[in-house]
Amino acid sequence: MSTVMKMTVPAFSHPPQSWHTIDWYLVQRQVRGLQVRIAKATKQQQWRRVKALQRMLVRSFAAKALAVRRVTENRGKRTPGVDRELWGTPELKWQAITRLKRQGYRPKPLRRVYIPKANGKSRPLGIPTMLDRAMQALYLLALEPVSETTADRNSYGFRPIRSTADAIEQCFVNLSRKSSAEWVLEGDIKGCFDNISHDWLLANVPLDKQVLRRWLKAGYLESGSLFATEAGTPQGGIISPVLANLALDGLETVLESHFGQKNTKASYKTKVNYVRYADDFVITGISKELLEDKVKPLVEAFMGERGLTLSPEKTLITHVDDGFDFLGQNIRKYKGKLLIKPSRKNLRNLLQKVKGIISGNKTVTAGLLVALLNPVLRGWANYHRHIVAKETFNYVDYRVWKMLWKWCRRRHKNRQFRWVKAKYFKSVGNRNWVFSGEVAEQKMLRLFYCNDTPIKRHIKLKAEANPYDLAFEQYFELRLERTWRDSMAGQWKVLYLWQRQQKCCPVCRFPITFETEWNIHHIVEKVKGGSNELDNLVLLHPNCHRQLHN
Repeated sequence: MSTVMKMTVPAFSHPPQSWHTIDWYLVQRQVRGLQVRIAKATKQQQWRRVKALQRMLVRSFAAKALAVRRVTENRGKRTPGVDRELWGTPELKWQAITRLKRQGYRPKPLRRVYIPKANGKSRPLGIPTMLDRAMQALYLLALEPVSETTADRNSYGFRPIRSTADAIEQCFVNLSRKSSAEWVLEGDIKGCFDNISHDWLLANVPLDKQVLRRWLKAGYLESGSLFATEAGTPQGGIISPVLANLALDGLETVLESHFGQKNTKASYKTKVNYVRYADDFVITGISKELLEDKVKPLVEAFMGERGLTLSPEKTLITHVDDGFDFLGQNIRKYKGKLLIKPSRKNLRNLLQKVKGIISGNKTVTAGLLVALLNPVLRGWANYHRHIVAKETFNYVDYRVWKMLWKWCRRRHKNRQFRWVKAKYFKSVGNRNWVFSGEVAEQKMLRLFYCNDTPIKRHIKLKAEANPYDLAFEQYFELRLERTWRDSMAGQWKVLYLWQRQQKCCPVCRFPITFETEWNIHHIVEKVKGGSNELDNLVLLHPNCHRQLHN
């Protein structure tokens, strides 16, 4: 008997009989234990062991239950595939667990829809069926520990815990010093997700080849016609981003093999550094000739093996004094000092979106308009809160005020300015022009002002940190706590409950994070006289909340 089979994992003392009797704490412990072992075997390059552990994971009840839970709780849970099937009840979810089998599995074609892009064009998106989504989520549980262990250190897109702020901070590290590189290669891959070679994926992705081939060749359905897919990953599928990452990983190693690893003599001569977020990347260099003649051919050859090409129009070589846009932010040196600000294009898109909301809701109440605007403004300000954005925040507040004043004046053309101001704009603290309006139950909503967002430097994630490596367990816990404190500064009640519960859901005893989301539960229901006092409140995962009420 192999070592893999000898090792045991926690078992269910009483096997669950329905969806709401599943012990989610035990389920997640089982899956987590196998994922840690897969990551360890990957690090040691024991590929036969990796394959055996992956097979054990995808056959387990725990992994299947987690996969079904994921696809029935995410934002796409109400969007059906070509079979128009949804899993909206506990009974259907329970039945779905038994349907997740490799034997006889045949994925259905994707339902093709189009979503608008920022440039006015449309992006094709494929929507798999619920069964195909759950199967992808199941195999993703086995693939992600491998992809995280083998990933490029400075790759930040579509990876757990990493963010755009980490990528921008790494750009600052690479370019901010006086001795830093002054030239940047802005890379743009032409139709990355649509053109990745199927042959390369099947030969190099450590996943069940038969299942992977069926996903890649499933095709898509549009206007009643079936179209074959000869290249690319299944866009819209849960596993698609990880497949794309696996295809693009390795470029950092190629560059280091030619120009030296970081902090070595060879790297000081060329100053070649690499940062990637999804299919966008930047590479720094000491001169334009180095990037044009040596780095760019290496990148093109690397991409060519995977069936990809660089876009000639969008792949540019820029001096840092001229600046360049990356992930919606402009990175540029001003008289030798590197400053990162919101890009003009990103700012223009925000103002156009705000204008569309205001002009499209000319007859709604002021309270409802505030409710529509606040998530947009708050989300945009939070995205840019780690960079030099205070001046831009002031400008956004001014432009939004002008649009709202025009909206108010249109509704009351015969009224004096002072009357309009008194009706819609209140004094709050040191502010005299706070746009406000009532919503249900005479609750007053106030407009969010971007300038109220404090600027705070982002602390970058360690490049080598791996969420499936137990050596980094404490590091990620401390980082999560710091993130909650920063993000929940205005929601002290949620932060207090989260800390009181030791960051865990009391039902499933598993961590509450921004990814899992949460609900506030009243121990004694409000209809039975329960209060909103902290002693009567508890944070629960959404699924645990439903389970408790059922």
